[in-house]
Amino acid sequence: MSFLNRLFFSSRHRALPELKAIYIAGSAGAEMHSVERIQALEQTGLQSDRYSVAKGFWQANEACQVTLISEDDLNKARKGLSDTLRARLDTGHHRRNLVVGNLKTRVLQDKTFRIGDAVFRYQKPRPPCGYLDKIEGKGLAGALAQNSGICVTVVRGGFIAVGDRVEVMHD
Repeated sequence: MSFLNRLFFSSRHRALPELKAIYIAGSAGAEMHSVERIQALEQTGLQSDRYSVAKGFWQANEACQVTLISEDDLNKARKGLSDTLRARLDTGHHRRNLVVGNLKTRVLQDKTFRIGDAVFRYQKPRPPCGYLDKIEGKGLAGALAQNSGICVTVVRGGFIAVGDRVEVMHD
């Protein structure tokens, strides 16, 4: 099989990067809620999320407009956790806004990317802190230590929905 055929065949059968889940919370420490569709607000964050309404725990010094984590990161974090804590990761208790599948977060470093109608830009890694253990369960911060996702900014607002493709844009 030629190189081009191998490339074509492998790319045809590889799952495309997509948005798997969206979570928001109205204020610091509030329960994360799953939504199917939401508006990303330019230079602000996700509509009604704690950071877009200036009610986040890290609002004063370390706020992110939007946080993103990959299923790959979550799978790594699950190793060694109790069944209870693993289940909490599956329901948004990682406290990240967006969960993407079929894409490692390092691919987004220094990149601009589109999800649905919105355009985002990589900002920085988002390490967990002790606050996560305090509100979600002791051990989650440690499990997410090296696999905790990233901060992104909203470059252009628009609606995003679970199932939307994640497309890295060429700058």
